[in-house]
Amino acid sequence: MSDKKKPGPDDSGVGHVRNFAIIAHVDHGKSTLADRFIELCGGLRKSQMNEQVLDSMDLERERGITIKAQAVTLNFESQQGPCKLNLIDTPGHVDFGYEVSRSLFACEGVLLVIDAAQGVEAQSVANCYAALEQDLHVIPVLNKIDLPSADPETVCGQVEDMIGIDASDALRVSAKTGEGVRELLEAVVERIPPPAGVADDPLRALIIDSSFDNYAGVVSLERVVDGCLERDMDIRPMATAVGKTYQVEDLGVYTPIKTSRDRLRAGDVGYVVAGVKDIRVARVGDTFTSARESDIEPLPGFKATTPYVFAGVYPVKSEEHRVLHTALDKLALNDASLSYDPESSHALGPGFRCGFLGLLHMEIVRERLEREYGLELITTAPTVTYKVLHASGEESVLSNPGDLPSRRELASIMEPMISTSIFAPESCVGDIIGLCQEKRGTRTAMNYSGGQVALKFEMPLNEVVYDFFDKLKSVSHGYASFDYEFAGYRDAPLARLDMLINGERVDALSSIVHREKLARTGRALAERMQGLIPRQLFDIAIPAVSDSRVIARTTVKALRKNVTAKCYGGDVTRKRKLLEKQKAGKKRMKMLGRVEVPQEAFFVMLRGDSSR
Repeated sequence: MSDKKKPGPDDSGVGHVRNFAIIAHVDHGKSTLADRFIELCGGLRKSQMNEQVLDSMDLERERGITIKAQAVTLNFESQQGPCKLNLIDTPGHVDFGYEVSRSLFACEGVLLVIDAAQGVEAQSVANCYAALEQDLHVIPVLNKIDLPSADPETVCGQVEDMIGIDASDALRVSAKTGEGVRELLEAVVERIPPPAGVADDPLRALIIDSSFDNYAGVVSLERVVDGCLERDMDIRPMATAVGKTYQVEDLGVYTPIKTSRDRLRAGDVGYVVAGVKDIRVARVGDTFTSARESDIEPLPGFKATTPYVFAGVYPVKSEEHRVLHTALDKLALNDASLSYDPESSHALGPGFRCGFLGLLHMEIVRERLEREYGLELITTAPTVTYKVLHASGEESVLSNPGDLPSRRELASIMEPMISTSIFAPESCVGDIIGLCQEKRGTRTAMNYSGGQVALKFEMPLNEVVYDFFDKLKSVSHGYASFDYEFAGYRDAPLARLDMLINGERVDALSSIVHREKLARTGRALAERMQGLIPRQLFDIAIPAVSDSRVIARTTVKALRKNVTAKCYGGDVTRKRKLLEKQKAGKKRMKMLGRVEVPQEAFFVMLRGDSSR
């Protein structure tokens, strides 16, 4: 019998290391499953455990979703010996797909968690395909088998039909009760290959995520691909701050408690603090290497994201503009899919044009700015990017509707299209098809599997970013799931719709609308604005204008002061004279007076509008 010692969690080899992620649709139990892993491996004592351990942000707990990918290192006593498991809990919403793609790069395998009662959902398919593209080993897992409505056999059939992977050996667990969780971890050790890195090679560490600490500076989450990263070691970034070196002050792992280590070896995932104060240095996707090495090939990093939704973000107090700029810098370090450029509005003053991956992403960013940095913000109505071909032959990309040139200066305008995947019960198909056709969608495929229907549509992104997701949940009674990917640009008859307040165009309320919907949209917005603008001592006209033509109009009637109340008798000319004087004063006031648009008006197009 061999007396060779089995590799332990702190040995130099990578054979005992397993890096894996959990991917799933929203509310399929991935955070609860991560909690059971931590509990089983002793990462936290029972008194320290609470629900959604890895969801550290208040927003994540309030909304019940994962926003940021979180990594945790666990020591598991498997049947093969001690193993080090690096687990990454990823988001499930389509708007945070970039977080998922970065997490997958740090892994050799994934757990595809599917609710045994609800079945396959759209985001499960999208994330699984992303994992297969990176040649990761996929282990299908059926969760919530303790529910009376669970139907594992049917769901296995859906996995094979809709995703195309073998589900005959899918593991069946209940993250809530802990049933099958140990067997799942054993399967991770057996089926997922160890990292391919070499500890003796020159250091190459990829930045997966970064955050800013007011005391320590930039804290980077890194995957050590090759070599060894040690405390007090001099390292340098390979893409930014070329020529600068930094000394590693602290490094370690999350268990999920932040735990310092002396070194991180090839295959490890952990945090690194190197005294970086410039937030532009430790960008996500950059490679850190030893300061002594010169001829090192950097890691490929991540594919750059393209924002699909844009909105103006302005501070309510103009003196907070610099604070907002600093906050966006720090948030972009933590959220690499956020983009922003300075812009100025006549109505709102200086601010930023921010790009987001979707409407939920936009909401989360705004709430984080307000909560974490104490800012009071105004966010304009969201819009998408358009390609504009000018009459002169020049082509440009437009993200602000207020910048769209007049009709005579345009040759054509192209809107972004998306290819959507919708999974829903058979009973909801008719209503969903009607909703998609109302949003100018064209059906491209429809497949049935085990009571579920997979619908594919090609739709304009502009029709989706406003209220489509809420309406889809409404017509499907909450059972439909939705995912999309960009499908290029297409010519469309579009026009700019402007809202005028007292004769002045409010650039923050401009939008680009399909010409068939101009009249309906203009009328609906004008009527809603009428209820939001406070009454003045003069009439306020609110016209909706397109191509210098008024297509709808409402009026906020003036507050009428009874100037004739003191005239209790005498000649009628006395009353007429007072009324004429009041009329002249109102006319002069209308010419000189300014109307303050309340903040609620800038959310008017965010609330959902049946006419859009």
